[in-house]
Amino acid sequence: MSTTTTTHVADTAIVLTEAELDPYVTHASTRRWLTGPGLPGGSGVLTFAELGRDGLRTVADSTGDPEDRLVAGLRDQLVIGGLLGPGGLETESVLLDGITGEISTTHFLHDRPDLMDRRPLAPSLRTLVRFAEATDELAGLRGQFASYVGRYGPKAVAEASRHLLAVFEEGTGGEPAPFWKMAALIRPLALVAGRAGVSGLALDLPARLLDEEFGRRQVARFEDVDFPGTLTHEPTRRFLREVGLPEDGFLFSLDPDVSLPTLAEYYAEVDPEAELPARADHLIRLGHLVDDNSLVVDGESGAVLNWSESEARLFPLNTDVSTLAFTLWLLHREQAMDAESGHALTSDAYDQLAMTMLQVLSTVDPTGTRAGRDGRHYWTEVFQDEASGVLESVGGPRQPVRTA
Repeated sequence: MSTTTTTHVADTAIVLTEAELDPYVTHASTRRWLTGPGLPGGSGVLTFAELGRDGLRTVADSTGDPEDRLVAGLRDQLVIGGLLGPGGLETESVLLDGITGEISTTHFLHDRPDLMDRRPLAPSLRTLVRFAEATDELAGLRGQFASYVGRYGPKAVAEASRHLLAVFEEGTGGEPAPFWKMAALIRPLALVAGRAGVSGLALDLPARLLDEEFGRRQVARFEDVDFPGTLTHEPTRRFLREVGLPEDGFLFSLDPDVSLPTLAEYYAEVDPEAELPARADHLIRLGHLVDDNSLVVDGESGAVLNWSESEARLFPLNTDVSTLAFTLWLLHREQAMDAESGHALTSDAYDQLAMTMLQVLSTVDPTGTRAGRDGRHYWTEVFQDEASGVLESVGGPRQPVRTA
């Protein structure tokens, strides 16, 4: 089943004609929506680009399922768009039930269409668009979230979370789909740190944020005597003195009982024959990442890098120590919230959780999710593995992830 479309974009909205809806959409209010206000041409949460370009098509059309392996409930669902992840990449397809008007998502498995299923997303297009608009307004601190401009810290996070959840509950009788519940819990976490540049770093973290999350005794702070002479980036020195880093930051550990060595000094002790990068005496080793990876900071610029011993290469990891601390805090906060919810966050939508967390990280620190030419990145795989339970079972991500 396919259609030749004359779909057009009016005032940035994707609008279909009555003829294009026949015979696919019989639900009256859905027909009115698609021929009236239409679907947004731009959103940070959803894309309807394929609908605007190709018109309506069924899942059966999209999979080309000659052996009729799709479950009956999927065959005639209409593919209208996709959920967006970091970098605007589509992660799941958004489906419309032309008879009921309900919206769901699916992952296309072209080789195994028999394994495809649907997850609920919204009861109607009107609700879907409203939820996406609210999420975009939070991300841009505009519209109903404009009052949060300049407000940062745990109190702002809690209030924004309640605000967003109320929007989602109002449109679903108090039971939003897991995707929106996660959005209400996770996306406001980006408000925990300011961006005024007071610290001289990318983020101005609240003074006691790490202490309250990890416990004061689990956060290591350093003195000037602990710094090698090549650590000259003063904002980094001040952060390590006053804010510190968690001793066991989940996939990252440091040794707070010794002075911070340069990468050259560290390997002089553990492996004098190791191949080291240029300026190894200007790279300060903060601690250990999994799978023979060292976390280092450039003493001059403050950039945080991953030194892969097995590949003898440096890869970008975070913009600086403030965004590194935020990343570790975000992982720990998600774990705590998941435990508090009885593991409801990761029970059956772990991929959506990983995407939501990566969206937050990309908003706060683009370096934290920027993939290299091979499309891989350390924190990206960590978040995906953590959300799927891999880390819980094996103690770390499967492999280090290249970033450049």
